[in-house]
Amino acid sequence: MTVSGIAEPIRSDRPGSFPWTVLHDRHPALLQQVRGAYPYPPEQRRALDRLEREIAGVIEPLAPGLAWAGWEQEYLGLTWYEVPFLWAENYFYRKLLAAVGYLTPGPWQGIDPFAPLKAAELAGPAVDAELAALEGLSDLTPGERIDALLLAALWGNRADLGFLIQAESRPERVDHLVVDDRDLLRRLLPTGASGASGASGGVAPGRIVLVADNAGGELLPDLVLIDQLLETGLATEVLLHIKPYPYFVSDATTADVLAAVARLVAGPATASLIGHRLRTAIETGRLTIRAHPFSVAPLGYQDLPDDLRAELATASLTIMKGDLNYRRLVGDRHWPATSDFTKLTGYFPSPVVALRTLKSDVIVGLDPAAITELDGTGTAWRTSGSHGLIQARA
Repeated sequence: MTVSGIAEPIRSDRPGSFPWTVLHDRHPALLQQVRGAYPYPPEQRRALDRLEREIAGVIEPLAPGLAWAGWEQEYLGLTWYEVPFLWAENYFYRKLLAAVGYLTPGPWQGIDPFAPLKAAELAGPAVDAELAALEGLSDLTPGERIDALLLAALWGNRADLGFLIQAESRPERVDHLVVDDRDLLRRLLPTGASGASGASGGVAPGRIVLVADNAGGELLPDLVLIDQLLETGLATEVLLHIKPYPYFVSDATTADVLAAVARLVAGPATASLIGHRLRTAIETGRLTIRAHPFSVAPLGYQDLPDDLRAELATASLTIMKGDLNYRRLVGDRHWPATSDFTKLTGYFPSPVVALRTLKSDVIVGLDPAAITELDGTGTAWRTSGSHGLIQARA
């Protein structure tokens, strides 16, 4: 389904579809979680109730003073189900933050409504096991270490670091990759001082950009990967792009990065060493945290503002983490799964690799045989999180 070669945007108007279940089931359940996160006063609770009623009806404007760069104007008065799914999700979180008072002056301004969920995950026993497993990194060669950490960053909390660090366990995670461009990724990575990429004649080490996804346990392997990129000389500098304010429940903010670094510092020997190195990297400018407002816009990366495009153009490689960044990278549209990833991302100003666990309908770059095999499993492989990809473009 295309118009002039551009696929139609994904919408939520088909009952039972994945986007429909997000709007119909997941968002009301999330509002209930938010109500229980803090003892919000009556004003905030009434606003959350109004939002729950609204998402079952038509799209209403934001309150005065909370204008959203005009992005909402063309959809006001339509139902939430008939507008592009990516836009609807973004607008929902914007309205949620407005409802709890995060965006306006007052006692609740800047209070992350998702912070209790994030903090509970970061303090949990699963993270203790993750940090303990880092002791096994020293048993791997530099190349094996980077490989294990790339897979750990991809799978997030679906496969713990201990499982991925064991060489005999990694093939199971690889078997569930619908695209595996690690050979191209190794060529895109510089050789580095230690030759950690395993490539010969690699490009000179330079700036690597990592666009983060989730906080908590999923951010930890991202940070460990960044540490290894710096420690092995694969990067002279890393820019870590996170969100300027809470978004999509668990998206990482600066506060989440600092909490994760502190968790590493307080961990066992290897984790603590990594945490201290990351602190030093931030202090010396080798690791720079970025929170560009475009990261919370309801737009794809083809609409990059000039300043962000110029910055990304200076990167030797951009690593895109997670499902939302993939949707923004290729476009949240009904692309045929055989569509060319390289062509769809040709606009992007640097070499790019997507590390993604599949949790939405969008997928490109597959061959017909792979699609037939995956569809033949009878599972919701596009949305269940059971499969992942490492997809690169030079």
